[in-house]
Order: sequence, then structure tokens, then C-alpha cells
Amino acid sequence: MFQALAKASAALGPRAAGWVRTMASHQLLVAPPKALLKPLSIPTRLLLGPGPSNLPPRTMAAGGLQMLGHMHKETYQIMDEIKEGIQYVFQTRNPLTLVISGSGHCALEAALINVLEPGDSFLVGVNGIWGQRAADIGERLGARVHPMTKDPGGHYTLQEVEEGLAQHKPVLLFLTHGESSSGVLQPLDGFGELCHRYKCLLLVDSVASLGGAPLYMDQQGIDILYSGSQKVLNAPPGTSLLSFSDTAKNKIYSRKTKPSSFYLDVKYLANLWGCDGQPRMYHHTTPVVSLYSLREGLALLSEQHPQCQHRGPVALQDTGQEAPPTFIWSCCPVGPIASPQSRVQGGSLGCSQLPVRLQGGACHIGLLGPLIKPLPRAGLVPGCPCKPDDTHPPREGEALSSHTGKGSRVVKGLENSWRKHREAAAYLHGRLQALGLRLFVKDPALRLPTVTTVAVPTGYYWRDIVSYLIERFGIEITGGLGPSTGKVLRIGLMGCNATRENVDLVTEALREALQHCPKKKL
Repeated sequence: MFQALAKASAALGPRAAGWVRTMASHQLLVAPPKALLKPLSIPTRLLLGPGPSNLPPRTMAAGGLQMLGHMHKETYQIMDEIKEGIQYVFQTRNPLTLVISGSGHCALEAALINVLEPGDSFLVGVNGIWGQRAADIGERLGARVHPMTKDPGGHYTLQEVEEGLAQHKPVLLFLTHGESSSGVLQPLDGFGELCHRYKCLLLVDSVASLGGAPLYMDQQGIDILYSGSQKVLNAPPGTSLLSFSDTAKNKIYSRKTKPSSFYLDVKYLANLWGCDGQPRMYHHTTPVVSLYSLREGLALLSEQHPQCQHRGPVALQDTGQEAPPTFIWSCCPVGPIASPQSRVQGGSLGCSQLPVRLQGGACHIGLLGPLIKPLPRAGLVPGCPCKPDDTHPPREGEALSSHTGKGSRVVKGLENSWRKHREAAAYLHGRLQALGLRLFVKDPALRLPTVTTVAVPTGYYWRDIVSYLIERFGIEITGGLGPSTGKVLRIGLMGCNATRENVDLVTEALREALQHCPKKKL
């Protein structure tokens, strides 16, 4: 054998030596792409569409942390913290709460794949693209799909849903809480109780509404709830949140057939996410770095402080000592800093934040340590939620005297986030109407706070307006989607983007666009 191999090697000569050197049998036909030999270049954009949103510094920093193994104990700890965060933002005690390695579409598919079996009756509220997608997936799974179709901008009443439940006797009802393609906020109170009376599970899409509008999974009787990472949570796209009630879990665990997807099989995912009390086993490689960012997005929402918004420069009193190089993050976004002395460097803070204490109705700001004394900031923007003598709790590691004293209180993250989005949306609605634009959803109570839909102004192409804003100002808004295509412009205010300053920017940009964009020829 060895002699035969030696003779063959000698016969091949230089060719064999080349194979050994290159470990390949063919020459490369495709050269390295020239584009990949250049540095990555990302434009600066203000993302005021329906998502994704801009990332705050803390979330971006999390995305730059070193990789861990997906089965390391430290990664499992992060996963456990994420689960607790989901239970908080969903307001649920469901043990079967986890993350799907995919966008909100993937969470929807996971919910339907695990709950529906061939022949099951599935009632779907189709008042926008997300109901259309749910119905499409249900049909692919072999369910008997019964769409309740409404024009974009419509919502469902308890009476309408009860008629569908009585007629079709479904095992599952799908409703979209925040219909981002049409800007509708679907009321949810009473729907869970109604579904359970008819032995039906309630599945709710909260991708566009979570953190921006009140949502109480357990108290509203929602059996399956999912959301995404890239909207109010201000995390990168690619992970989604999903939770099942015990009743929904029983439906899944008593299936007669296996789910059609191994990757999205909740029994395996429950084990991976530590929901079944058993030792965790490998199922798939989770997007570890994305989990870091999701964890921070949930943390930021959990510790959401009341926000006091300012316009214009804020003056700091110089104490005659060198200013520290690092700002504390705390409550209130502020504008550019102007210093009376050269020791304190001026410049725009962008998304950075400073600690604030209110005294006598005026905000105070400060830097690390006692080197800079805060000065009152007069002229709060109307509608600011802060009140005199309010105190914002410090984050871990902060030690600023202005954080303690009279008025000190514990803030509730979700409630303050809901309020912030409601107030930002109301301000946006007023500015849009002042431009002569018409809001697509007529009833203010049914308007989604995170995504506002504006009827495309008569005589304009919606694409021209969208293109003008992004090319001229670097501001993203979008047109309609699915049934609302060509009918609306969509403006998103989500998470750290939900500020009056951003409203002013986008509405002024719209004012200019309406002056310069060409009109349709009649």
C-alpha cells in the first residue's frame, strides 16, 4: 500500500505538491469584492419611521461587548434577566416566557405553528398587513381561517368579535394591538374574557405598541403575546419576545401532531430558556450579542424616568475647577451646553443625558462630582411632566446630592414610558394639523401613540415626500404598508426617539417638503 502511494505521488510530481500547498483542487474564480476592502460607512439618520428605531448609547455599547458562548452560565444569567424583563413589560407571571431568535414575524409564526393544528378553526382580525400575515400563515398550516376584514383604520368591537366566535367556534383569535400599517390602537379590555367564554385562546401582536401604550397580559386575559426588539425597546432588529399562558401551554403540550418547525418548537425553546425546570440542552445557537442589547433595552424601559424636555442652550456655573470628562446619565435629555468659562467645554450632547433636580419649578443639571454647580433652567417646555421639587432617583454608582431630599420617590418605568409616548404623539398631532395635514385615524382614542398615520396630502406623491426628507434632512418616515399603501405617511416616535425636539425636526422638514415637492399633474 505504501509503495503504491509513493509511486502515485512521484508520478503526479509538481501537481501533487501544489495540492498539498493550497489544500484546494481548483483556482479561485471570484476575486475579493472591492467594496469589502473599504471601511464600513454608515450615514447618520434620524429614524422616525415605524421601526427600527435609533439605538441609545447604552444599547450600542452593549452590542460592542465581547462574545460569550451561547451555553455559558453567564449567557444563561442574561437570558434569565431578559425573561424577567419580558414578564415586566408584558405584565405577566407566565413561566413560559422566552425570546425567539428572529424578528416579530418569527414570533408570530412560532405562536401559530405551536398552537394551530391542521383543521383547527382560526379567527383573524384583518384590519392591516399584520392580520393578513397571520391569516396567510394559518392557511399554510392547514387551519380553517376565518378573516374578519376591515378597511385600514378600522378596529374591532366586542360585539363583532363575539359574532365571529359564535359562528366559527375557533380555537384561536388573532388581534393586532398596535396596527402600525394603519396607525390604529385596538382596545383589548374584555376580549380575553370573551374568548375564554367561547373556549378560544387570544393571540395579540404588540410589536408596535409594547412600551408605548398600556398593555396588561394577565389582567386582560391574553393567552399569547409577542413583540419585537427594534421599536420602543430601542434594540437591534432580530430578536422577539413571546409569552404563553398556562391554558395556551396546555394546548401546545397536548397536540396530536408535532409542530411543523423544529427551530420554532416551543417545547425545545422552553427548555433552552429555562422555562421547564429541566437542565438546559442545546437547541440552536442564540444571537448572543443581540441578547446583550435586548437586555439593555428592557433595562432602560424598566428604569424609565419622567422626562423634562428643554430647548436651547443650558448654562453651567463654573466653580473654578477642572470639569470631569464624563457626564452622568440620568433623566432628562438636554440641548447644547454653553459654558461661561473655557474650563467647561461646550458642545451638543446628542442622546446623552444629565441628572436633573427640580427646585422652584426650574430644572437643575450637574456633572460628576461637586465640581460643577447646577444653575436653574427657566422656561420649561409646556406639557413637561416634571413638577416642582420632583426628584429623579440615581442609577447605580451615582452619588449626586440633588437626587435626594424632599419629593424623592420611586418611578415606575412602564407608566412613565406610556405617558411619554402619549404626550409626544399628542404634540406631533397638533403640529401636523397646524400644517394642514389630516390624521388618518379620526378617533384620538384609537390612535397608536408610537406610529402616527397621516393621509397623503392631495396632489402629492407619497414617495416624493419620503425621499425629500431622507435626502435633504436625513430623517426617515415611510409610506403605507399592505392595505394602507399609497394612502398614508407613517411617522414613528418610539423609545428614545419620542421627544418634542424630534417632532419639531420632522414637522419642519415636512413643511419644507410640501413647499418643494412636485405636485401630480391632473
